[in-house]
Amino acid sequence: MEELIQLDKDLFLYLNNLGTPAWDGFWLFMTEKFYQIPLYLVLLFFFYKYFGIRGTIITLIVVAALITATDQLSNLFKNVLFMRPRPCRADGVAELARFIAERCGRHGYFSGHAASSMALAFFTGLTLQKHLKYIFPFMVVWSIIVAYSRIYVGVHYPGDIITGMAIGIVLGVGAYKLQGLLIKKYGEIS
Repeated sequence: MEELIQLDKDLFLYLNNLGTPAWDGFWLFMTEKFYQIPLYLVLLFFFYKYFGIRGTIITLIVVAALITATDQLSNLFKNVLFMRPRPCRADGVAELARFIAERCGRHGYFSGHAASSMALAFFTGLTLQKHLKYIFPFMVVWSIIVAYSRIYVGVHYPGDIITGMAIGIVLGVGAYKLQGLLIKKYGEIS
């Protein structure tokens, strides 16, 4: 286990130190959830277009539950089960890393950003793929970029990201199945 933890630290330092001041603005933009709102509004438009008002309301409820689940599960892992210091707080790592995030939380295993973005990517991609041919790969690439931004800004190890993405996939697929059942029962499809 020690070797795996050391590999995670080494990989973090390698990936984090690939950054340059010229790219810092882009990665800070990608890591900030607030700046993703235009994408969410476009997705909301497509949900309305293909599922009508009731289907969109169902979708919003499922997405709210999905994001809540990823965030709360991440908080449980970070602050109760593992309590692993983030790289920006870890001795032997923090002083070698490029830390450009606005703040650094206390614990980091696993990444809530990686989990919620991948959950949303899988949910959206699966839900809209029959209407929008390239939505699934687009959303997965977007999620990977968001997840990597957490390494770039100095707040998560690669293991945090990989775990978060895996949990996000499972929850995203589950939310897709739940939304499908609810739409079938209560929604209208335009």
